[in-house]
Amino acid sequence: MKKIIYAISTLMVVALLFGDAYAQTTGKITGKVIDQKTSETLIGATVSIEGTTTGAATDVDGKYTIAGLKPGKYTILVRYIGYQTKSISDVEVKAGDVTNLDIAAAASQSTALKEVVVKATYRQASVASLYAVQKNSISISDGISSEIIKRSPDRNTADVLKRVSGATVQDNKFVVIRGLSDRYNSALLDGAPLPSTENNRKAFSFDIVPSNLVENLTITKTATPDNPGDFAGGLIHIQTKDLPDQNFITFGIAGGYNTASTGKNFISGPRNASDYFGFDNGKRQLPNGFASTEQISNGLSDQVNNANLRALPNDWNRYVNTALPTQNYQFSIGRVHDGKESGNRFGAILALTYRNQQNIYSDIKREFYGYDYTDNNYKFSTNIGALLNLGYTFGKNKITFKNVYNRIYDDQYLGRTGHNNSGFDVNYYAFDLQQKALLKSSLEGNHPIGEKGAKLNWELSYGNILNDQPGQRKALYTRAEGTNDPFLAQLTSLTKENSTLFGKLKEDSYSAAVNYSMPVKLFNQSTFKAGALTLYRTRTYDVRFVGPLFSQAVQSDPDRLNEIASRPLSTLFSTDLINQGVYRLNEVALIPSDSYSANARTNAGYLMLDNKLTAKLRFVWGARVEQFNTNVTPNSYQNPGDNVHQDYTDVLPSANLTYNLTEKINLRASYSRTLARPEFRELATSSYFDYELLAFQQGTPTLKRTKIDNFDVRFELFPSAGQILSVSGFYKKFHNAIEAFNNDATSTRIITYFNSDKANVYGVELEARKSLDFISPTNALKNTTVYANVSIAKSTAKNPVNSGLNLKFDERPLIGQAPYVINAGLTHAFLNNKMTFNALYNRVGPRLNLAAGGQYANVYDVPRNVIDAQLGLKVLKGKGEVKINAGDILNQRYTFFFDQNNNKKYDAGDYTQSSYRVGATYTASFTYTL
Repeated sequence: MKKIIYAISTLMVVALLFGDAYAQTTGKITGKVIDQKTSETLIGATVSIEGTTTGAATDVDGKYTIAGLKPGKYTILVRYIGYQTKSISDVEVKAGDVTNLDIAAAASQSTALKEVVVKATYRQASVASLYAVQKNSISISDGISSEIIKRSPDRNTADVLKRVSGATVQDNKFVVIRGLSDRYNSALLDGAPLPSTENNRKAFSFDIVPSNLVENLTITKTATPDNPGDFAGGLIHIQTKDLPDQNFITFGIAGGYNTASTGKNFISGPRNASDYFGFDNGKRQLPNGFASTEQISNGLSDQVNNANLRALPNDWNRYVNTALPTQNYQFSIGRVHDGKESGNRFGAILALTYRNQQNIYSDIKREFYGYDYTDNNYKFSTNIGALLNLGYTFGKNKITFKNVYNRIYDDQYLGRTGHNNSGFDVNYYAFDLQQKALLKSSLEGNHPIGEKGAKLNWELSYGNILNDQPGQRKALYTRAEGTNDPFLAQLTSLTKENSTLFGKLKEDSYSAAVNYSMPVKLFNQSTFKAGALTLYRTRTYDVRFVGPLFSQAVQSDPDRLNEIASRPLSTLFSTDLINQGVYRLNEVALIPSDSYSANARTNAGYLMLDNKLTAKLRFVWGARVEQFNTNVTPNSYQNPGDNVHQDYTDVLPSANLTYNLTEKINLRASYSRTLARPEFRELATSSYFDYELLAFQQGTPTLKRTKIDNFDVRFELFPSAGQILSVSGFYKKFHNAIEAFNNDATSTRIITYFNSDKANVYGVELEARKSLDFISPTNALKNTTVYANVSIAKSTAKNPVNSGLNLKFDERPLIGQAPYVINAGLTHAFLNNKMTFNALYNRVGPRLNLAAGGQYANVYDVPRNVIDAQLGLKVLKGKGEVKINAGDILNQRYTFFFDQNNNKKYDAGDYTQSSYRVGATYTASFTYTL
């Protein structure tokens, strides 16, 4: 890690020294040239200033830059063999600024030698290019370009995602697309898979990339052969900028107030200054030289026993402070050097982000199956992130080196009171620190091949994930229910419920990909594309559950035991008791072990044709072949079935048909086959006690992959650029859907996984994004845009027959599928776009989270109405921006319930798994760009 950080730092210093001082007296024009009908980039197109020899040729991405222009208005000429020459007037250049101009060029309709020149203004050309990109997507997808992001008030990628049709982001990392939960969605960052930051589910830290560094963001809802096949709801593409348009320095600061937390008493374990920087000081880690599992099992001498107990983190004090406001800081810098004679460009972008939050979740209710608990949860969170992108273009070629680092530090304290289902009053305490880190680096090249438009793309990528749980400490006190007896610490037997957990997960991923495309003379216009990919992941997870128990001498003396067990938590494990021999070190060591190692390899190849059958009909089709091999091995096991080995190959065909009914209307139809593979955690027998859910989580080694057949149709109307009205219908057929259920065949509830026999989802999706100028062509309505997306779906899943599983129902909804999702918003610009107002509304219908076992019923969540609002004001001649945000204004409860009467409603007789409020958050921020 140190070598990587050193290398990145060195490269950035070189980039900053290499960058030119910003020329305040001149400006530049930059943009992209695309085909008007297909949106394919045009390589080698000439973009020049009319009447001069000043100009540039587009690179392999179709991008061009004309620098060193004096302020004024220019006419741009665009020429490309086989295309009409385009003349664009009124292109204004300002000193020290960049004028963005994307251009859509039309193919020549005749073979006449006389040059045909198509004239347009700057505004007409800009609108036409955006319009072409909207219409010409090869699949059913929705996205937002950097130009729209630039005009929005969004601070990071998570904010941007909330504006994309059909997407809902929860807790800045869990994505719901078309009502399908994160289990069936995937994400790519700069073309390579974005690793999950969570152990037990797919979660992506979307808030680590500042919005001003996003080139574009797209959610693909239907598959094409050139995309990974491991998704069903949607595939999120995040493309970050590699070369800045101009030199810049941007910094931002934000402070937030949470109605449930800020200014209130905040209880935690020990706090260190390093916690604020996302790193533990090391005192909570399992110390070096600590007794091994075998040594503890064989028995330790008194001296060694006591020495090891003293080495454990033993500060059980609960410290009370005041919850501080949320803090958020961003800094980004970009430098670009334009070779005046060679035309080559080198650029670098560095971004740093920091956020600290102190959240209180009070009065959490858990009332089910004899449990009646009230929890108070306090979470101290620090998130630091860094992004470094380097880009170099030479001739028509481009090389980029992109890096993202993110570190999440979550330190949580939970206090619980109430009674359990065994007739005891309970006081329960949990101190839980999780340190998560993600590093992703990718090296990519784009090159033209020959002079006929062929392109070669290659990419090498490395990813690393660390998930460290140093010293998750838990303690349980009980007394007979309803009595005034003293609470006694339960230390006569060690279990995962009252032990100290030391866990460390490390995962590395390596990938390589190559893609080739070339125009071919087939039908009206066609493109052939082929590619291959290999991805290798390896993971190790090491975990131990250790802790002190009362010695036999203490257990045989009830008075002595009661006297010690009634001590408060702060002195229960004091050094004087350890030195007196009160405790013996124990460990929960099971077979199969909870520690495991795993690896997986994916090899893929594809062939794809993009056929323009006629001027109006486009057919994109092909197939992807993915060979997958995975191994998950517990560190120790007896049952051969606990050692997982899977190896299979899938052919994933897809076809996307688009018909241009008119210039403004598309009709689309598509079919694709995709997959959902079991994650390592879902296959591993490793058992983890979730003290919040009061259940164990454990994988199933026999899980199979899910095959999904996807059918989609869509009607699209584009009233004007940036606006859309669409109606989509979709049907998904799942074979062996991977689902979670309450396995309660024994007295202990285990949340584990199984394959349902079959499942079906069908639904409709409505989308509208329209300015209100159709009501009246006033500036107020022209600058007001409303957008809405509604997904309505019905799902049915059939439980396996004769599976030996303890399942209550034969049929139920698909787990994680919402019956409806509503997203709506309004944006309005005032004062020549100097002030903006945005309001967002979201509601996700009741989703089945866990399938019923024999005793525990289905677990659903209760829909919440979520309203966010934002006001932005540009100040200091447009270089600064002040934003006021209000998040989750209604602050409705999060509620998960056991549906006892199976009516999917939270009503009388239902049990509450958890119910709590997170508070509304109000944030003020300031951003300034030099």
